[in-house]
Amino acid sequence: MNAPTSLNHLLSAAKPGAHAQERIREIPYNYTSFSDREIVIRLLGSHSWELLNQLRGERQTGRSARMLYEVLGDVWVVQRNPYLQDDLLDNPKRRGQLVDALNHRLSEVEKRRTPEADPERDAMVGQLLVAARAAVKAFDAAFVEVAALRKKTQKLLYKLTAKDNVKFDGLSRVSHVTDATDWRVEYPFVVLCPDSEEEMAGLVKGCIELGLTIIPRGGGTGYTGGAIPLTWKSVVINTEKLEAMTEVEMKRLPGLDRDVATVWSEAGVVTQRVADAAERGGYVFAVDPTSAEASCIGGNIAMNAGGKKAVLWGTALDNLASWRMVTPQAEWLEVTRINHNMGKIHDVEVASFELQYYKADGKTPIRKERLDIPGTTFRKEGLGKDVTDKFLSGLPGIQKEGTDGRIRWISKCRACCVKTGKRLVQ
Repeated sequence: MNAPTSLNHLLSAAKPGAHAQERIREIPYNYTSFSDREIVIRLLGSHSWELLNQLRGERQTGRSARMLYEVLGDVWVVQRNPYLQDDLLDNPKRRGQLVDALNHRLSEVEKRRTPEADPERDAMVGQLLVAARAAVKAFDAAFVEVAALRKKTQKLLYKLTAKDNVKFDGLSRVSHVTDATDWRVEYPFVVLCPDSEEEMAGLVKGCIELGLTIIPRGGGTGYTGGAIPLTWKSVVINTEKLEAMTEVEMKRLPGLDRDVATVWSEAGVVTQRVADAAERGGYVFAVDPTSAEASCIGGNIAMNAGGKKAVLWGTALDNLASWRMVTPQAEWLEVTRINHNMGKIHDVEVASFELQYYKADGKTPIRKERLDIPGTTFRKEGLGKDVTDKFLSGLPGIQKEGTDGRIRWISKCRACCVKTGKRLVQ
């Protein structure tokens, strides 16, 4: 039960303070959740926001401020709308007219300067105009850079996958700007939708050559922001076409003396489909997140998903027999669990994994490694799954969702199933 809070306490907490200015919204066409402060800092820099705050109380007619905010509004609305960006990319003449209009407004602000009346105030206005002109120049130059990078990207990636799988259109970019968090930072430069896992390593290598930040994405149901682009020079690789899978198969896993029930699937298979396959075979697939009808197996592994069944049979990590992924070096890596205990991983004294690296062709071996990890390190005593442990003793691919600077996604995996019983129902 919440502790009672008096009305006077709430009113005192709501008094205008340092954050009041952050809620000011004078920039037109701003349909986003970004405040004026955030937009000014992104376009002009933090010093310009300080100058605007100092000048706000000294306005006379406010016309110069309105014209400056109109310039920022025009730039901002284009930056946050891929459809407008495509239109201006396709129409250089229209883009030139927009840039001329922006510079014209700034020239009108320049004409209204009064250095003789207040030199100090005029100097601040001059600094703002310099920053605004630089922002307009960068805005114009960005279209040239994007057009050149698109042409370079098409030339390279069209050799690696079908042309229709390389998507620059507004709909694809808007659809991949966020995940279940609904947090929007930057729109991706391009979206890739490969037809098969064989294309993956080549596409990763090509994107690295282009200098693009690579973001793997499945169903987009994550709540950690792992699928959200943080820079415009980013590529989202959508794995939803990788949907091959098998029914329950009895396999002899390394180190075991009996066959066990497994399901093989690619990264884009919807979680519920694997659960249904296990049920048809008389087994239970332990990974059971709330988003099972929309999430994909690759994402479940990346975040070490659990669900209500995890209480009995563990999370994704406890039920994985092997998985295959692409590394930041565009190599294939196959991770295989040795001596699987067919239970929760923290119950074993040592959990062993074999790491086999292959070249981009997926067949030529490079090296082999072995990881022996104490079982107790996978769980925090009294807590269970420790989502803060992203390194996870160096185990690749598992529980890495939300981390930065690494290419982490599962191309395909083999998961264990457990025999169904009445305990879950009870």
